[in-house]
Amino acid sequence: MLAYLIRRILLAVPILLGVVAVVVASLEIVPGDPVALMLGEFATPESIEATRTELGLDRPLVVRYVDYVAGVFQGDLGTSIKDRRPVATIIGETLPATAQLAAVAILVALAVGLPLGVASAARPHGVVDNAVRVLSLAGLSMPVFWTGLVFIVFFSVELGWFPVAGRGTWRHYVLPSVTLALPSIAILARMTRASLLEVLQEDYVRTARSKGVGSLQILYKHALRNALIPVVTALGLQLGQMLGGAVLTETVFSWPGLGRLTVFAIFNRDYLLVQGVVLVLATVYVTVNLLVDVSYGFLDPRVRYA
Repeated sequence: MLAYLIRRILLAVPILLGVVAVVVASLEIVPGDPVALMLGEFATPESIEATRTELGLDRPLVVRYVDYVAGVFQGDLGTSIKDRRPVATIIGETLPATAQLAAVAILVALAVGLPLGVASAARPHGVVDNAVRVLSLAGLSMPVFWTGLVFIVFFSVELGWFPVAGRGTWRHYVLPSVTLALPSIAILARMTRASLLEVLQEDYVRTARSKGVGSLQILYKHALRNALIPVVTALGLQLGQMLGGAVLTETVFSWPGLGRLTVFAIFNRDYLLVQGVVLVLATVYVTVNLLVDVSYGFLDPRVRYA
């Protein structure tokens, strides 16, 4: 298991270096002069050139890449143009809010999506199965920002049960986390159902049935664990999508997290801050996928030797 873990970690290193290369090169492919865009239409050529020198953008791309990688290893992601503070400090102030929101949302998705998928697979084409399939389709079809606005109007404005925006008590977490979790609930329910139905057709399940093993024991003891590998894969991808979806959710609910910070950085044309946020999100995404790969080794020992 240790060799499998080391091999997966080593595979993640070049991916992260590639992400850093894309992040650094992004300034080269942005249409127009990013420094002129940051300073505005009244900037003089002298101030533009001085800012370019201050940011190190007058150096060759390879040199900037090497310096940026060295800075990343030291925790230096540059200085925000707007706030004049280290990018790492600003991200460190907002990342916990996004991490808490994503953690609550993924717990909601697991608590609702997995049982719905199991109940749907237990009696395929029954009333519960049909209802779960319709609700899953509805959950996938509704855009996150529209769902958030509907929740605000109904549960906050009309009923007054939850705050409209902000972060503080547990009530502030309910609407944003449910909004963020709805697409994941739908995907986990559908993935669990499909995977369980496939596993229930395996020979060892038929053998267990022929020996008189009960349906619930077959479902939870024999089939569910073997059906979890594609579900874990979907869960890892959903966590990455949650971080991306947090940009819209945090904006709708005025949640002081990384997604809202990204929107402000884009509007303020603070490209170094945008670079830092993209790098952090990509690192989290790669780390989650690494954990998903490692979990395969625990769920199915054959994967460790593949």
